[in-house]
This record gives sequence, C-alpha cells and structure tokens, in this order.
Amino acid sequence: MKAAVWYGQKDLRVEEVEVSPLKENEVQVRVAWAGICGSDLHEYEEGPVFMPSQQKDELTGQQTPLTMGHEFAGIVEQVGSQVKGIKPGDRVSVNPTLTHGNKHEDVDIYDGFSFIGLHGNGGFTSFANVPEENIYILPESLSLQDGALVEPMAVAVQAVKESNIQFGDTVAVFGTGPIGLVTIVAAKAAGASRIIALDLSETRLQKAKEMGATDIINSGEVNPVEAIKELEKDGVDISFEVAGVEPTFKQSIEATKARGTMVIVSIFAGSIDWNPMQLTGGGVKITSTIAYSPSSFQQTVDLMGTGQLKPQEMITDKIQLDDIVEKGFEALSNDKSQAKILVELSGEL
Repeated sequence: MKAAVWYGQKDLRVEEVEVSPLKENEVQVRVAWAGICGSDLHEYEEGPVFMPSQQKDELTGQQTPLTMGHEFAGIVEQVGSQVKGIKPGDRVSVNPTLTHGNKHEDVDIYDGFSFIGLHGNGGFTSFANVPEENIYILPESLSLQDGALVEPMAVAVQAVKESNIQFGDTVAVFGTGPIGLVTIVAAKAAGASRIIALDLSETRLQKAKEMGATDIINSGEVNPVEAIKELEKDGVDISFEVAGVEPTFKQSIEATKARGTMVIVSIFAGSIDWNPMQLTGGGVKITSTIAYSPSSFQQTVDLMGTGQLKPQEMITDKIQLDDIVEKGFEALSNDKSQAKILVELSGEL
C-alpha cells in the first residue's frame, strides 16, 4: 500500500509500505480521510521536532522513517483478538495520543507522550493499526471527513477548557491558522461574547470571521494591542497564543486585562527573548496546553455530533495522497489562503 513517509526535513516520500501485523489489542482502520496538521508542517519544514530520528520512541518503539498523519478517520477493517468494544464496519475517529496511562487523565499526558503519525506510523496511508483505547466511534450525524477534524477540534476544546472561560467573557485569538480557527469555534460554543481574531493575512482573517470571530484585526496594519484596547478598554478576559512567535506571545499578554488569562496553544519552533516582568507588572496569568485528555476528545466527538461545534468551514482543499507534497505541504507553506487540507485515502464518507 502507498504511504507518505517522513525521512527528514523537506523529505516526505509517497512510497510502497507493508501493512503491519495486527496486535491483539489493536484495531486496523481503513483510512478514509486524513488532515495535514500544523505540527506535520513543522516537521516537514523544520524537523525533526517530535520525530524520533536518532533512537526508537519510548512508547511506539519506532523511529524514522515513518508514516506521517495523526488527524484521521475511517472504517474498522479488522480487530485484534483481545478487542471487545469495536467491530469491523464501525465508523471511527482516531485519538493519536499515546501515554503511559499511569496518572489521572488531566496530567497523564505531561508524564510523557507520543503521537501516532509523529512518533510512530500514522494515517497517511490505506490501513493504520491503532490501539483499541485510541478508537472513538462516530455518531451517524458525522461523516468520515468530519471525523478527520475531531483531532484539531479537540486541541481547541482542551485549550478553551484550560482557560476557564465564563459566559460573556471577551477573547482574543492571536493567529488564525487551523488551530486558531477551531479555537474561535470552541470559544464561541463556550459562551464568549466577543472574539477578536488577529493575523497578518487578510484571507485568513476573513475565514476567521466566517467561523465566528466578532472582530478582526490585521496586525501588520495597526498596533494589535492598541486596536484590541479600542474595543475592550482594559483588555480581553482571555487571550490565546496560536501563532508560535515572539511578537504574538508578548502581545497576547499585553492585550489581556489584569488578572486575566493567556493560554499558549501553539508549538514554538525555538526559544524567545522575553522578560517575565511583563507578567509581574500586569498580573496576567499564563497557562498552556498540549493535545487533549481522552474525555475532551470524546466531548469533541459528542459536541460535533450535535452540531454545537462546527469546524467544517476550515476545510480549504481535498487532495490525493500522490499530491501530498506539492498540493499539501508546499501549498500550506506558500499559500496563506489554505487552512485545512484533507488527504483522500479510501474517500468513503
């Protein structure tokens, strides 16, 4: 079968791979659709970031080269001998997060984690073997394309939960790439009264407006902090840093009101120069989040199933696996009108 295999920076190859033997606790998923994530793009442009290139990953036992793809959904092809709650034909989404499972789910991921598709073989292929506990059955109201959006939507659900948002709170989202867009969706569903989206791309800002932002600010044309405070005199209750660069990190804090909360959602490619006195002088609280708990993933499935979370508008293109480099990764690198690109595998709905 074909797979998109990561070998190194700017070295992603579509090539033939063998289907791995199915373990007794695993489910084999016939992949229908898989999304290209910002983390995937980081690996393509700058990696290895998460990729276990020098030694085998602790949880997966794998190292590069490996098949990418951690946002995917499909249909169960077969199940291992010890799998009880899942059967062939089930329509499923995959939670790609692997942990040791030794602690409460709220802190378990911080005890060490790996990702299917980043630390071990993933979903940019026809068949993917996944541990039973990482399989989530989709409601009939969701298509398999929707199922490929559960993972990024869950990132935003976890970030919004981390912010302790209250009904009526005001929010600023710095960065309107795919995760910024779904953060807007999640904040709106959680009761934010005003959602200010900031970016350098007018195209992305218009997409943010379509997905629920009440106000948009082009940070390249005006001072973003001053623009926010023209709308909210004392600053916003909560800011989300979803750009992963030094300027937006500092701006997110400065735009948040005293005793408000800034949530770091993005992955930073490197260190930044920052003085913590910015916090001391303003009283802003900083928190951060990575991925999601199993409960947040299930909540995301449920809320998407009822229509309370609608991330579907962020899809900007659907491509074939053979075109994943040129029309996928390169397009995302060079075309800011692109947000979420789905890769068609079986193409089932």
